[in-house]
Amino acid sequence: MDLSVNVGGLRLKNPLILASGTAGYGVELLPFMDLNRLGGIVVKGLYPYPREGNPPPRVWETPCGLLNAIGLQGIGMEKFAREILPGLSKLDTAIFINACGEEDEEYVEVVKYFSSFDGVAGIELNLSCPNVREGGNCPALWPEWSYRIVKASREVTDKPIIAKLSPNTGSLVEVASACKEAGADAVSLVNTYLGMAVDFRTRRSRLSTLFAGLSGPAIKPLALRAVYMVASSVDIDVIGIGGITRGEDLLEFLLVGARAVQIGSITLREPSAGIRILEEAVQLLKEEGYNSFKEIIGRFEIV
Repeated sequence: MDLSVNVGGLRLKNPLILASGTAGYGVELLPFMDLNRLGGIVVKGLYPYPREGNPPPRVWETPCGLLNAIGLQGIGMEKFAREILPGLSKLDTAIFINACGEEDEEYVEVVKYFSSFDGVAGIELNLSCPNVREGGNCPALWPEWSYRIVKASREVTDKPIIAKLSPNTGSLVEVASACKEAGADAVSLVNTYLGMAVDFRTRRSRLSTLFAGLSGPAIKPLALRAVYMVASSVDIDVIGIGGITRGEDLLEFLLVGARAVQIGSITLREPSAGIRILEEAVQLLKEEGYNSFKEIIGRFEIV
C-alpha cells in the first residue's frame, strides 16, 4: 500500500505524527518504538530560553480525558539544538519544531534560529497553548494576532509553517483563514479545550492554575467537528488532533478533511501507541478495498 500523504508541501511516509509535548522531544520514546516508522514528530514546545512551566500539581485525569497545566516547560532552543536535534536528525522521519513565545518577537526568533537546520522539516507555531497566559488567552483566539505572528515568521523562513490553532474561540474558521493569508502552509487543530478540576473538600482547584487544557477521547467529537469546519471552509492543509486512540479514529479525521493526524495523550499511558494505531488504520483500509490513505481524504458524505 501507498501510506504516504502530502501536507503543507511535504511528503510524509504516512499520516501518523507525534504531537508536541506528550512525547517529549521524541527521544524519550526510543526504548518503546521504532520512531522511523512514524510520519513525523513534533517536539516539545521551544522558547528562545529555558522555561520552568507552572508549579505542581499540573496534571489531573478526568473521565475519558486528561487536564494538564504544564505551562510549556522546556530546555530552550539552543540546548535542544546542541544536545537533542543531532540525534533526531538521524531518524528517517520528519522532525517539526514547535515554536513558542511570550511575545511575537520570540516566536520569530525561534523560527529564524531553526531555519538553517537541515534536520528540521518544518515549524509548527504554537499559537494556542491555554496554560501560559492568564485566563487561557493565546494568539489563536484572534485572527489579527495569529496573522501577525504567522506573517512575521513567514518572512524569516522558507521552511513549511504549520499554525497550531485553538478550539477555544468562536472564530476558528476566520483564524485559519488569516493564517493562510499570512503564509501558513498548513494548520493543526485542535489544541486542548479549556476546563477545570475542583476539589469539593478543599474548595480549591486540583491544579496549580484555575484553568487547564483538556485532551483525550473526551474531546474527539468536538475536534472532528472543528477539523471538518476548517477543512471544508478554508483552502489550506489540515492536520487533525484530538482523542485519537485507534486506527479508526485516524481514518475518521482523514475522512472529514485532515491530511494527517497527531496523537498526544494516548502516548502517556501507551508510549508505543503510534505504531499500533497506524497498523490498525492500514488493516481497515485493506479490508475496505483501499490502496492508500489519500483515497479517503475529504471523502465524508453528508446524508
